[in-house]
Amino acid sequence: MSGFDRTQRIAEVVRRELAHILCSDVADSRLALLSISHVKVSRDLSCADVYVVSLKAKESTERRELLGALKRAAGFLRTSLAARVPWQKTPCLRFHYDQLPEAGPKLEALIDSVAPDRDASVGESPP
Repeated sequence: MSGFDRTQRIAEVVRRELAHILCSDVADSRLALLSISHVKVSRDLSCADVYVVSLKAKESTERRELLGALKRAAGFLRTSLAARVPWQKTPCLRFHYDQLPEAGPKLEALIDSVAPDRDASVGESPP
């Protein structure tokens, strides 16, 4: 179980340091209002999947453009990350757009449509 804890700790360091690098060292306007929602690091620590959300990228074309900009900046970001964190090997960075913030309300509406009045029946005892 210690391997899982290690990947979690490394993922958090990658998330925190990348957020700082994106705020302070990157001047690309496409990456403005970008937030890193979470990071998953592979078990062997060779790759990190970075999930991002942007307030500017509302359409799918804008999201593709954002991911393209991040992909092109991945080498710079990895080098900057390696300079900030003293690891023997810095994981490669793969960027993904996080759909969960947008899908969450839709899923909740679907659940509410299937199980109406679930809040009213929570405190009731069965007959």
